[in-house]
Amino acid sequence: MNVLVVDAQGGGIGRQLVAAIKKELPGVEVIATGTNSAATSAMLKAGADHASTGENAIRVCADRADVIIGPIGIVIADSLYGEITPAMACAIGQSRAKRILLPMNHCDNIIVGVGDISTASLVAETLRQLKDML
Repeated sequence: MNVLVVDAQGGGIGRQLVAAIKKELPGVEVIATGTNSAATSAMLKAGADHASTGENAIRVCADRADVIIGPIGIVIADSLYGEITPAMACAIGQSRAKRILLPMNHCDNIIVGVGDISTASLVAETLRQLKDML
């Protein structure tokens, strides 16, 4: 299984996701793709098998992934302080991959029904969902 983790800004959520996936599911191939080099670097240091940066990398990797994981903003154009381009959001949204999106109330995108959930809880639930897919 080929899992693509997408993150922006400093890559903190992506770093936590990559580390958790590699710890719990070491046989899963994790590709980390950041909107910038800081996000990519954080995920690579967390143990991603491969890493790439930028719009074209996200477009290519989204097309090849079995599962895409990241904050919900990765499918909303201009979100994450403008780091998600329309082309990135479109590529992720149109990918045939399953998507596991973490509900983050961030950047003027409010997910109704989602209260304050810790990032650790979101990562744990993401792992549960990923394990169910396997």
